[in-house]
Amino acid sequence: MSSSGAERYYWCLSHQRVESEADMCAGRDRLGPYDSASEAEQALTTVQKRNEAWDAEDERWEGKH
Repeated sequence: MSSSGAERYYWCLSHQRVESEADMCAGRDRLGPYDSASEAEQALTTVQKRNEAWDAEDERWEGKH
């Protein structure tokens, strides 16, 4: 468990499932931690949205938009 005492959740890229601290794959195979299983389930959507925002910011910075 984390030092805060709250359960943390991860999205496993290998198994395409939510995992808890009690049963999780190696760090290179997971995204997180997240505060809830539902947040972990949305990990890939979160990554996609962040990447799109960062790409747009890069384009703005480079003067493309």
